[in-house]
Amino acid sequence: MSILFIILGFILLVVGGEFLVRSSVAISLKLKLSRMVIGLTVVSFATSAPELLVSLQAALEGFSDISLGNVIGSNIANIGLVLGITAMISPLVIDRDFYRFNWPIMMLFSLALYYFLSTEKVLSRPEGIILVLAIILYLILLIRRARIKPELQPDEVDPDLKVASNFKTGLWLAIGGAALYFGSELLVSGAVDLASALGVSERVISVTMIAIGTSVPELAASVIAAMKQEKAISLGNLIGSNIFNIASVLGITAIIQPIAVVSDAILTSDIFWMLGIAFILVPLAFLPMKHTLNRWKGLLLFAGYAIFVSMAFIG
Repeated sequence: MSILFIILGFILLVVGGEFLVRSSVAISLKLKLSRMVIGLTVVSFATSAPELLVSLQAALEGFSDISLGNVIGSNIANIGLVLGITAMISPLVIDRDFYRFNWPIMMLFSLALYYFLSTEKVLSRPEGIILVLAIILYLILLIRRARIKPELQPDEVDPDLKVASNFKTGLWLAIGGAALYFGSELLVSGAVDLASALGVSERVISVTMIAIGTSVPELAASVIAAMKQEKAISLGNLIGSNIFNIASVLGITAIIQPIAVVSDAILTSDIFWMLGIAFILVPLAFLPMKHTLNRWKGLLLFAGYAIFVSMAFIG
């Protein structure tokens, strides 16, 4: 039954996320916000909604390890699993903006999370507020840079949503909100039951199964784009997703309900994997075939992720 709950939870989260993005973009276009602003703010936040609902639901129910494991595991999966598989299918070009802006900011947020958690083994409300304020500053910088460099403008905003009726937009919003709520409920409940049945901790399930599940939309979109030889997925998109996961998902969750570190493995293993797999991207960028993430580099990332998942269960 727990497996069924998890599968239904994943399906509802994917459906809910899609409807929430469509409704959010439609509302923003009606408010005459630019596509650039919508792409960098509304879409980015809406696509983090599944992770936010899962982490918040878990924290409110007292399963802090699921809140932290969901985000930390998702960040590891975005690079090791999603980026690794995508690069193995079709090599990706690494632009200068990656190591001049996106990568340093991702590492800064990651190190800040480690510092906050290691000092008192809890992500408190004041620290959550700091993370949310930091992501607002990050968005302001993104928008300013996009105005200076038009090529940085995202293209995932569908202008046709502007003509969607108010009834249809409201229906999408209601469906998205309900699907996300019930999906998070089912996923957290199923994960806790499965952990008990397998004799492993909630943390192991969250950094592996839940993290992979919440990364499925990114993985599917990346694989399809790579197979079609389209540049629909970039390193910057995944880096931005990792930043949002830490700052908005954990930041907002901590403001509502402080997140305690229950399992020591979060601080002694998982977060170091997150830092390490993020850090290794820069050496990979400058190894033979500079500024290109080719197939063997993708294989290296994927192998690292496979080792992480194996060690999580063995440990």
